[in-house]
Amino acid sequence: MTDESIVTPQERMGIIQGDITKLAVDAIVNAAKSSLLGGGGVDGAIHHAAGEDLLAECQQLNGCPTGEARITDGYLLPAKYIIHAVGPTWRGGRAGEPELLASCYRASLTLAQQYGIQTIAFPAISCGAYGYPIELAAKVALETVYAVLEHEPSILGVSFVCFSDADYDIYVEAFGML
Repeated sequence: MTDESIVTPQERMGIIQGDITKLAVDAIVNAAKSSLLGGGGVDGAIHHAAGEDLLAECQQLNGCPTGEARITDGYLLPAKYIIHAVGPTWRGGRAGEPELLASCYRASLTLAQQYGIQTIAFPAISCGAYGYPIELAAKVALETVYAVLEHEPSILGVSFVCFSDADYDIYVEAFGML
C-alpha cells in the first residue's frame, strides 16, 4: 500500500531562470568568497541588493572555510535569510572539488533545517570566477540536494536558479538524469 501524500525529493526540487535576489523564499544561498565580504557575480549582486547592513553582519562572522556555510539576515532582500556557502576553486577535479562542493550544499541545508527554513534557492556555486565546469557542478548540486531531501521532510522547496539560458538548459538536463 502506498501513501499518496508522500512528496518525493524530485517533486520538491525545481530549476528556474532568473535573478536570485528577487526571489521571495525563506533563504537564498550566496556563492560567497571565504572572506564573506562580497565580490563579483552572484556574491556582489546579493551584497548590493541586500544593502550595507549585510556587510556589517558578515564582518562579524570572520570568514568561512571552503565547503562550509554561514547564515545572515536577508536585510533588503525578499528572502528572510542569506546562507553564504564557500565553494571550491576548480583545479581539474583532483583536489577534492566534488566533495567540497557537495559539502557546501549539505552545510546550507543543515542551516536551513536549524533555522526552520522551508524554501531555499541556490545559485550555481563555484561556476563563475571559481571556474567549476557547470555540467559537473550541476550534477553534484542536484544529487547532493536530492540525497538530503530523501531524509529531510522539513524542507519543502529547493530551487536552483540559473542566470543564463545555457546554464538553465544544463541544469534541466542534469535534473532529468536524477
